[in-house]
Amino acid sequence: MSTPSTPQGSLRKLLEHLSGAGKAIGVLTSGGDAQGMNAAVRAVVRMGIYVGAKVYFIYEGYQGMVDGGSNIVEATWDSVSSILQMGGTIIGSARCQAFRTREGRLKAAYNLIQPGITNLCVIGGDGSLTGANIFRKEWRGLLEELAKDGKIDTDAVKKYSYLNIVGMVGSIDNDFCGTDMTIGTDSALHRIIEVVDAIMTTAQSHQRTFVLEVMGRHCGYLALVSALACGADWVFLPEYPPEEGWEKEMCMKLSENRARKKRLNIIIVAEGAIDSQNRPITSEQVKELVVKQLGYDTRVTILGHVQRGGTPSAFDRILASRMGVEAVIALLEATPDTPASVISLSENHARRLPLMECVQMTQDVQKAMDERNFKKAVQLRGRNFESNLKIYKQLSNKLPDDQIVKTNCNVAVINVGAPAAGMNAAVRAAVRVGISEGHKMFAVYDSFEGFSKGQIKEIGWTDVGGWTGQGGSILGTKRALPGKYLEKIAEQMRVHSISALLVIGGFEGYEGALMLAEARNRHEEFCIPICILPATISNSVPGTDLSIGSDTGLNVITETCDRIKQSASGTKRRVFIIETMGGYCGYLANMGGLASGADAAYIFEEPFDIRDLQANVEHLTEKMKTTIQRGLVLRNENCSENYTTDFICQLYSEEGKGVFDCRKNVLGHMQQGGAPSPFDRNFGTKLSAKAMHWITTKLKESREKGKRFVTDDSVCLLGISKRNVLFQSLAELRKETDFEHRIPKEQWWLKLRPLMKILAKYKTSYDVSDSGQLEHMHHHHAHEESESAEF
Repeated sequence: MSTPSTPQGSLRKLLEHLSGAGKAIGVLTSGGDAQGMNAAVRAVVRMGIYVGAKVYFIYEGYQGMVDGGSNIVEATWDSVSSILQMGGTIIGSARCQAFRTREGRLKAAYNLIQPGITNLCVIGGDGSLTGANIFRKEWRGLLEELAKDGKIDTDAVKKYSYLNIVGMVGSIDNDFCGTDMTIGTDSALHRIIEVVDAIMTTAQSHQRTFVLEVMGRHCGYLALVSALACGADWVFLPEYPPEEGWEKEMCMKLSENRARKKRLNIIIVAEGAIDSQNRPITSEQVKELVVKQLGYDTRVTILGHVQRGGTPSAFDRILASRMGVEAVIALLEATPDTPASVISLSENHARRLPLMECVQMTQDVQKAMDERNFKKAVQLRGRNFESNLKIYKQLSNKLPDDQIVKTNCNVAVINVGAPAAGMNAAVRAAVRVGISEGHKMFAVYDSFEGFSKGQIKEIGWTDVGGWTGQGGSILGTKRALPGKYLEKIAEQMRVHSISALLVIGGFEGYEGALMLAEARNRHEEFCIPICILPATISNSVPGTDLSIGSDTGLNVITETCDRIKQSASGTKRRVFIIETMGGYCGYLANMGGLASGADAAYIFEEPFDIRDLQANVEHLTEKMKTTIQRGLVLRNENCSENYTTDFICQLYSEEGKGVFDCRKNVLGHMQQGGAPSPFDRNFGTKLSAKAMHWITTKLKESREKGKRFVTDDSVCLLGISKRNVLFQSLAELRKETDFEHRIPKEQWWLKLRPLMKILAKYKTSYDVSDSGQLEHMHHHHAHEESESAEF
């Protein structure tokens, strides 16, 4: 694929500035393992080799560094092939006591000097990173001591005078301040949610209560997000202990839920859960309490190491690949004075933060908890953690009707476009937040068409119980636009006196809302607040970096590619062409390519011609001469009118005759189905709650001023842009839309195109001008953490 030509100025120069010639980088994984570590190792090795450096595996973490010998081995391009989809870490990890002593570090320094390694990339938790920083500070002194003992000569002390360190956080707990998501967190949530979904069916059959214990000794992130994602009845976190007398309150809540015909209860306990006196709360304790007070049939399930296992999710593979590439760039740019840094991801940008500032802040959280200053602990965890907690409380606790102040407003919720996983989670959140804010909530069935026929009815708190885990759209969704139904829709809005509308859908939802806004001068019924939530697997809606459903679609593609790759490595010398959905938007093909280690991804946004196809065939022919005898090529369904999947498959077959054979696979509608991923459940829930707050605020304004909504700012799309959750008026977004191809004119993920090419061994230009200076952590950073990546 041709690289879009870049001005011959700064960008090109930047990549060429970064020569790794003569540099040696050591990569190690340390501490508890996490899914996605292998993706990070692969990215470091390949990016290092790409820029001309030598890269060494350091096996078994710091232990291997202390023991030396066969634990430090030069890595090749092929040695990291096929590891992207493996959980754990292929280079091993160990807890190492020896490295905590100066003698141990002296041995480690000696072992690193042998191959000349003065750049270390450490993938691990805060303990591993702190150890690396001590090593960096002592480095010069250690070398001088080795020279004094005659183990190395004085030239070596000069030549290897300083050690540079870049860290990446691999930890399933997401317990590190400064980065939105640590490598492995999303995959751990996948494991937890798979278990919860499975348990729910059996609990439903027997009317049982389940107490689930999840990991998180000092951090309740996994417990909180999984409670949000499965609609748990109660959750115990280390940072937010229950108030005194919680036992009685919890039992009341459980029996109320049973009285509302809920057949099961789920209670989630973080392993580090405590009460307000810092005494541990265990899952057994909780079970005994429920059995004693309520006599419910109760079971405990401790998830344990299941959470660390399994294959990494698409999110973790992409996160780790981006961090690994960034880590190499940071090492190449480092000087003797560069402090140890950690690669963090926020605003969809990789950033570099001083390692010790992040570690300090992470330790401050623990300190606040020890001092029983729980409010501060929750704040230090970041804005994200706070908003998760607030929304969980609002969605799980229904106030008695007589305590809710009624607004006498009717708010309708509608699904539009193709089904996307996470739509139901969004509807549930909207209904519950709406009710708790005093509105009457109405559900519209079968999109605009159903609306015109009057398929609309009031929906209550319990009607949406258990919806978060359901795929597709329970309300029913169609692609038809409201154009020909405007009269009838207006009439239905009048009949049900609808005072606001929440549209959950893809490009059709966006277009439909535009039509309603344009018809305001003809139908005053449309002069109400209208909010659109982007929900489409294609991720093609303008005004947002991500859409509800695209993460689930991406995971389906990634899992399928894993299976196909496995079959291809069995047959040898086989290339698979895989067609993905997405309309004209190449997001799924491009990100799917990055997450599954594809050789190429053809997309509409980057035009290609026969010469590019030829170059790809030659590249695959070369690849078949190595030990990796398989190829994977993704093609977006509308990337080219004439270069169809069949055409590309036939061309490859003809050109690859005698070298490789070719098979094709059209993934089709399986990409729209399936249970929503934890990310999409959480994302749909949080976006929807935000949208309802906006609607409530607007309706309050109108009651006070008695006004009709005719201005542009009363028809908005709620999305994530850069690092903020923003309401943008459709009038503004029009300018950013390519209506013919139904995609935004500018798309952030195109910046990641070169990444996929570099990791597949293509020469390309990569704009590293985004790769940052070292930024400082401020305490307010903690509150301002992006809501984007880790939604």
